[in-house]
Amino acid sequence: MATSKTLIIPAAGSGTRMQRERAKPFIELGSQPILAHTIQRFLSLAGLSQILIAAAAEYIQECSDILQEVVGNSISWQCVEGGAERQDSINNALQHVADVDLVLVHDAVRPFVNADLIEACCRQAERTGAAIPGIPSKDTLKKIDDDRLVQQTPDRKYMWQVQTPQVFKKEILVKAYARAAQEKYVGTDDASLVEWLGKPVKMVKSDTRNIKITYPQDLKLANLLLNDKAFS
Repeated sequence: MATSKTLIIPAAGSGTRMQRERAKPFIELGSQPILAHTIQRFLSLAGLSQILIAAAAEYIQECSDILQEVVGNSISWQCVEGGAERQDSINNALQHVADVDLVLVHDAVRPFVNADLIEACCRQAERTGAAIPGIPSKDTLKKIDDDRLVQQTPDRKYMWQVQTPQVFKKEILVKAYARAAQEKYVGTDDASLVEWLGKPVKMVKSDTRNIKITYPQDLKLANLLLNDKAFS
């Protein structure tokens, strides 16, 4: 029997960097909002029993309409109000998570994640408790100080660019968020909170198709990928 799973999608971000008035998840990609494409990528996942979307208050109704159209009554779903920061939004959603084994957290604007990667992250999280997808850095990275003076050049073979979905055993993620709130720790992603908790996080190799739509040029690339059957 497949492990039970909840999918959390934080969708309360603005469209500032996209230079649009609408929030990024609700911008049209093809004939649907980006968020609709993203949700559809998870509907075939075995054991998925709940979807939670954290959206800004003014988008709650639109979020609900998208879920009704894309998911219908096949999976339990709910839109919750997001917070000021991504971490706040996910914490709000965590208060509504059902009694499941795994919690997946995925960016609303990564609409090209494939089923194989989602399943691989889930399998690894079942084994280790936490798994995240990523790709090896193709560029040399530099650590700088506040004056932008280079302090260090890390060995590139140990540097990976992290993506989503990030998958965790429910009890680990809940504990990580509780401790972060207690100690006022702000992480850059969910895995960083789990690392703060002292738990291991396993990297799963992904690919460059799993793009995050952040800037106008990303939206142009997304339209190309949407029309390329090789990326479907």
